[in-house]
Formats: sequence, C-alpha cells, structure tokens
Amino acid sequence: MSTQTPFSRRTFLKSGLAGASMVAFPQLLSSRAFGANSANGKLNVALIGCGNRSTQILPAVIEQGDNIVAMCDVDPGAIASFKSGQPNPRDRRPKKGSKLPAALTAAFAKATVYDDFRRLLEREKSVDVVIIATGQRWHMPISKAALQAGKHVYCEKPLAHSVSEARDMAQFMRGRKQITQIGTQGGATDTFRRSMEVIQAGLIGQVRDVYCWMDRTFPPSEGISQAADRIPTGLNWDAWCGPSPVHPFKDYYLGGCLSWGRWLDYGDGHLADMGAHAHNLPLRALELGPPIHISVESSEAAKDSYPAENKFQWKFAARGKFDPVTVWWIDGPNAGPPEHVTADIRATYGKVPTNGCLFVGDKGILLSDAWGKGGVIRLKTDSSPKCRGVLDHEAAKPLAVRYPRAPGQDHMKEFLDACKGGAATFQPFDIAARAAEFAMTGMVALRVGQPIEWDSANLVAKGCPAAERWVHLPQRKKWLA
Repeated sequence: MSTQTPFSRRTFLKSGLAGASMVAFPQLLSSRAFGANSANGKLNVALIGCGNRSTQILPAVIEQGDNIVAMCDVDPGAIASFKSGQPNPRDRRPKKGSKLPAALTAAFAKATVYDDFRRLLEREKSVDVVIIATGQRWHMPISKAALQAGKHVYCEKPLAHSVSEARDMAQFMRGRKQITQIGTQGGATDTFRRSMEVIQAGLIGQVRDVYCWMDRTFPPSEGISQAADRIPTGLNWDAWCGPSPVHPFKDYYLGGCLSWGRWLDYGDGHLADMGAHAHNLPLRALELGPPIHISVESSEAAKDSYPAENKFQWKFAARGKFDPVTVWWIDGPNAGPPEHVTADIRATYGKVPTNGCLFVGDKGILLSDAWGKGGVIRLKTDSSPKCRGVLDHEAAKPLAVRYPRAPGQDHMKEFLDACKGGAATFQPFDIAARAAEFAMTGMVALRVGQPIEWDSANLVAKGCPAAERWVHLPQRKKWLA
C-alpha cells in the first residue's frame, strides 16, 4: 500500500477544496473484512471517471489521508488534467483558466493509470473502495463489477439508466455486505433527516401531493446528428459510449451531465440529474413503494434528446400509515408548483424559488430545496404567515430524533467512515435502486408518449407492449464482459 501525508482540516481548507458539497447510509462492518490491509486503517481508493464531478467528490478522501492508488478514464485528457493540475479543456463547467488545487493533484501523483475499468479491478487487488464518477450509462455496470470484485462502492446518481437496470441492481444487492453509497449529498444534512422525522410524525398531516421542480431547460428535443466531429486525440469513443449505442461523435457530448445528459441514449436529462436529488426526500419520508400510474406532459414529443419542458407525474398507492400520494417532477424555465399551493411560500420569500420540493399536507406544508435540504414548515394553525425552519419551529422541537446525523453533514466522510467499520451509511444502493426505478418509469412514459399503468412485480406497463423497449434498454455487451 502506498502512503501519503494526511491532510489536517486546516491544511485542507487552505487547499481550496473544502467548498465542495458531499452525502450517505450502509452496514456496520470493518473494511478489513474486504481486504483493507493498512496498519493505520487508511483506505486504498480507486477513481473511475475523472471529470469535473470527481474533483468535488474527492476532498473528503484527501482530508482523511486515504490513499488514491488508481485512476481510470477513457479520455487521456482527463487523466492529464489531474496529473498536471490544469483544467480539462473538454470540461465546460470550470471557469476558464482555473486550476485544480495542489492538494488534489498531489494525491494522484503515485496513482496507477488505466483506460479500462475492468483491468483496474483485475489488477488492483489492494483497492478497498471504488469511487464512480462516470456518465449515467456506466453507473450500474461498473458498480456491479466493483462489488463483484469485493470493493466498497460510492457511485454518482442515479444508479441506473433503465428500469430493468434498477431492478437488477436491487436484486443483486440482496445479502451483499459491502458498503455502498449513492451521491445524493442533500441527504447528509440535518435538515433533510429532520424533515423526514417531521413528515413521518404527521406534523403536517397526511401528504397527498408532492411537487419537485428545477428551472433548468434544454433546447427542444431533436434527433441524433449523423455529421461527425473530429474525435479528440486519444479519446476512446467506443468505450465512452460503453453499453449505450455508438453514434457519430459530436463535441457537445463531452463536458459533464448537462452535456451528454441531454441525449437519451447516454442519460435521462434533468429528471436524472436533479430529479434524483429532489425525489430522495419524498421517497424516504413517505416510504414510497413502486408507482402505479405514470404520465408526462412535455413541450414537444421526445426524439433522441430530452424535451425543453416537462411535467412528470407518478401516483403511489397507500402504504402503511400513509395515504395515496401523487409526486411531480417539473423542469423548464417556468418550473414550479401550481399557484394554489404556493401562498405560504410567496408569503415567506416573496416568490417561488427556482427549485424545490413541496409537501402539501392537510395540516400544513413542508418546503425544501431540490436537494432535500434547508426544510421549512408552516402549519395551518400558525399565527405567523411565514414558514419557519424544521430545526426551529416550536411544534417540531418535541418530535423524536429517529435518524442518526452525519458527522459534519458530510456524505463522503459518512461513507468513508462506514468503510472503516463506522456507522451505516444513509443512502446505500438498495435505496438508490428504488429511487432509480421510480425515476426511470417516468422515462418509459416519456418515450412511449402516453400514460402507463405500472406493474412493478412483473416489470411491465399494462397493455402497452411498446413500453418493453424502454423498460429494458438494449446494451452493447462488449464493454460489460
């Protein structure tokens, strides 16, 4: 195992990395049970996918002094960026001319480089933890392969690119003992977990409607271009496409989830990007099972890219103490809940925020941002017309604390601590698989262009044979072997 000097919190803050946002929830097992061999309890970590998102995930690894021993990307430009500290010219999100912090590049100085994750998993026997920051099409296949290799796994959201992938992963996780974590960092905050407790205690009453929204938009849906751009030197385009179809290369596929994520063979638009965050709180707080009815209204028919404006609707049956509930995901420049449910929000903020998650109960409302954090409530019996925080409202204070709080509200630290035998993570893959199935049924309704009645037990849309193509997305097997 290689060694490196641990970073103190003060050193880490000076490095410029501490502003990155991090989340988590797993099993009480020591990492040594899965091959950790460091005398000082440090983890050997491998990174798969070296784009901009990975620079936001890794600070917690560096701060704890864990060892980054291997890195993998199909684009040598991404690897070179980490090694040199210079921004990847193909990443459109960092500011022009910005450099990676020295602490980050130093952590990769001795890391072995791979261009195929399968070779990394075969050869790096000392690796304890795999961090996956690839595009969505690769999340489930690489996560599964890493778990089969006996590694703990952190993966960016969502966990799957189709309903069948989500179900496959849910079944695969049964009985597995590795630590897992999905990248929905809002779930690590005290306000997220307190919002769960407030809702489950019935403080806002029965919730029958939940509105989740984000004002992001794409251009109108269009077909795949057949006019290829020049493939950048060294980029393995076939491997980049991976299990998804290979289309003629276009520059606009590169640059992160707001680039490739628009194209439905590679991602699932804003529903996969921000919807995966926003639906996390209703999924957890309302103990949602699978939906029974899904519909979508879009600004135009879906071709090969995500439409400009969308309103997804899922209906869920009654569960235990919870009544039936309808959940929305709304995106586009005018996204937001209908006006008749926003009076308390407007009284508090003067306007409806550009993103959020609103629970409408028969005794009041609870509003968080789209990451599920910063929750505020207003009860119908309140004398004040304004919402107050879930940590501060006098009616919420007596409610029991049911869920553990994440150290420092840091989802990556929570994950890494769990890998070392600490407390369980809050967002393991069994929950992430449920969230992915929830979202991907929406994509089935979008692709068939009609509402569907969902039979979760049999993984079919009732009376809609055209849906089969979108439930089980075809996959190229050459990158999965």
